[in-house]
Amino acid sequence: MANLRDIRNRISSVNNTQQITKAMKMVAAAKLRKAQDRMTKTRPYAAKIQDVVGRLAENTNVQNPLVEIAEERSNLLFIIIGSDRGLCGGFNNNLFKEVEKQLNSTFIEQLEAGTISLVTVGKKATAHFTKRKYNVIESFPGFFDSIEYDATSAIMEKATEQFVAGTFDEVYIAFNEFKSVIAQNRKVEKVLPIDPKSFGRNFESEGDTKSTNDYIYEPDSEAILNKLLPLHLNIQLWKAVLESNASEQGARMSAMDSATENAKDLERSLKLQYNQARQSAITTEISEIVSGAQALSD
Repeated sequence: MANLRDIRNRISSVNNTQQITKAMKMVAAAKLRKAQDRMTKTRPYAAKIQDVVGRLAENTNVQNPLVEIAEERSNLLFIIIGSDRGLCGGFNNNLFKEVEKQLNSTFIEQLEAGTISLVTVGKKATAHFTKRKYNVIESFPGFFDSIEYDATSAIMEKATEQFVAGTFDEVYIAFNEFKSVIAQNRKVEKVLPIDPKSFGRNFESEGDTKSTNDYIYEPDSEAILNKLLPLHLNIQLWKAVLESNASEQGARMSAMDSATENAKDLERSLKLQYNQARQSAITTEISEIVSGAQALSD
């Protein structure tokens, strides 16, 4: 049986770990509230821009390089949004596995041809794909230390310029969509080229009668649409970053809660083991005293 001092040291170590995980859970919960608030405020704005673009595209002959479909789908760009820190369960690994699964199935021809490029956001995404010899053309470690719209839009604007220049035929975003504190949806979405007419709107189900109205646009619908398309792209990446950030905090909060509960179970088990060892030691000492007293009396 283990030495009593060793068991006491283990109990002390587990107790310290439990305090750390409990503190990290509280910090993640505080950050989650802020991240969730930013995310929920962005969702309606992103949806409304998509809705307006869909409205305009219905009655406009769109002539914009952002909607032009390439004859061949060869050069692809993936913007992968991970995290800067770990201790968040399977948040990163599950997304990375989903991306690699799609690369090795849907995009296997481009992968074998070496025409897939990656832009990684976050230290974990950068480390994962760089280690596996993927073509990471740009990385942004430490991105989530200060989440800013300008930094996010700069990434999307550069990808848009490369798409317009013909460097890439399609651009995708991979991220974790926030579903709940304990669940995230892993998504790989194509953002370029844009297909505005595919933006579905169900006005009848929402009781929106404005879909039948005839709008007058100034200067004209095509000019407004051309102005909104780049903004739509920037907002889609910004929304993905906020969704990923909220998902990360939720995953870390859940992981730290599980770690705290596991530490409690381990501490109870060690205390039981300690009491058994202590009782065994006391029983042994009593037996030795009785045996010694018996020997003296004899």
